[in-house]
Amino acid sequence: MHGEPNVDKNLPPRPDLDHLRRQAKGLLSALEAGDPEAVSTILHHLPAARGMNSEQVRRAGFRLADAQSAVARRTGFASWPQLARHVDQLRALEGTWEFASLEIEGQTVPPAGLVASRLLIDGDRFRTESPEATYEGVFNIDVESVPHGIDIEFVAGPEAGNWNYGIFRLEGDRLEICLDMTGKGRPAEFRTLPGTGHALESLRRASRARPGSVTGGAAPVGQRSGAEFGDIGTACAAPPMPASAQGAAVASEDPCGRFEYVPSATLARLQGEWSAEKLVVDGREVPSVVRATGRRLAKDNEIRISVGGRVIIHALVRMDESADPVRIDYSHVATGAIQHGIMQWRGESACFCMSAPGQPRPDDFSSAPGSGRTLSQWRQKK
Repeated sequence: MHGEPNVDKNLPPRPDLDHLRRQAKGLLSALEAGDPEAVSTILHHLPAARGMNSEQVRRAGFRLADAQSAVARRTGFASWPQLARHVDQLRALEGTWEFASLEIEGQTVPPAGLVASRLLIDGDRFRTESPEATYEGVFNIDVESVPHGIDIEFVAGPEAGNWNYGIFRLEGDRLEICLDMTGKGRPAEFRTLPGTGHALESLRRASRARPGSVTGGAAPVGQRSGAEFGDIGTACAAPPMPASAQGAAVASEDPCGRFEYVPSATLARLQGEWSAEKLVVDGREVPSVVRATGRRLAKDNEIRISVGGRVIIHALVRMDESADPVRIDYSHVATGAIQHGIMQWRGESACFCMSAPGQPRPDDFSSAPGSGRTLSQWRQKK
């Protein structure tokens, strides 16, 4: 990335404050249970833990506010309030926007040329539609600067691979964005002059509803990164990939980016407590004495999976029941990582096959050595 980017923010695509709150609660619960990964997160991201060892962190009695601070710092923010302001501003920008005016290098574009153009924003993803072309990409904002900063990465369309840096201001349903179209700098004020390479867009909101199918575009395959977790390991879940690497992998398969509870027949059937009938990790079957301790607890779209009494997965679930087999995604509460898989009913049992980090969604129910997949089968406890 060139020019003058903002400080990198390691947030998942289309960040949601409720989801981040659940991450903080999950982190605190894991810390209280003595989870090594949670202890490491506190040690690395909470200033109050500086100089402590692992045992001191476990006994320190940190509270939810501390966990929120650690989550904020892990995602690139100095504090939880800064993170909250950032996410709130992203949500305030969502919707469908029409162009009221456009000025490029001091020249005003005739209004007739703007009638058929619009900007659609969903979280940190956008699509600009015009008669000439469609542009898709992702953006990052800096709400701590005055005026607010915005960095735009074009992922698909004529400008794919390019960056624009700018400033913006939002007043209700009015939005102004001033951009340096050369990708070399950032405008200091909301105006353009000949030879500056600046464009000033004035927009009015046509709808506050989240627009459909705004994915931010698909980067070339070679530029995508994995962001999945393994499902159940013999002792614990696979380690998380950096949140900064999650975006590309999620964008290619994740048009919604949200894990809100949506009632469905499959989710209803999966409620309650389930016992493990089969666990195969990367081609290796988990011994029966360990498998017998496997439990899956589901309430609405929230699940907890434990082995040996230890919770190894705490996630929100989203599924696509129109696919065959059903597509299922986990969003891990403590880390925000996304995991992709498939599921099907085998009589009264539920069978899941989940991908390993960096791998695409499984296309069958198998777990061969070296595949990194986890195959599990569960029966509801009576």
